[in-house]
Amino acid sequence: MRKLKIYFDTSVIGNLDSRDSPDKQTDTLMLWDDIIAGEYDVFLSYVIFDELARCPDEKRSILMDYLAQIEYERIESHEDIFALADEFVRLGILKQKNHDDAQHIAASMVAGCDILVSWNFKHMVNYKTIDGVRIVSAITKYRDVSICTPTMLLGGDKDDS
Repeated sequence: MRKLKIYFDTSVIGNLDSRDSPDKQTDTLMLWDDIIAGEYDVFLSYVIFDELARCPDEKRSILMDYLAQIEYERIESHEDIFALADEFVRLGILKQKNHDDAQHIAASMVAGCDILVSWNFKHMVNYKTIDGVRIVSAITKYRDVSICTPTMLLGGDKDDS
């Protein structure tokens, strides 16, 4: 069976070390164990690394140590990503000030990911954006990407038979 291709936005990476959100951190770390075990093909984009570069040194170092634990494919900046992100803004799915979030979605679609994993309820994990992604995929050459939280991807207790 083919592994699912998943894309993480920066909110997921940030919650690997987020003592102020213990539930999010716990679920993110549980998903991270699945990633380390090789259950998914992981994709990360230049946007994540640009956003991590703006973190305080100590936080960035911790998060980069986590990233060193996994295998992932890095998505580099590309005009197709910028054009698709601009389409999300043009259609009013996201605002110009949230262009980084639009680029996360666009990068996941251009890379052909199955799922975009995020804790960003305001701009990504919400009906308006999820429906907007469906609309954009219908009018472009890119297939739809599902958007969910790490909790949703965990899928219940693995010990159940």
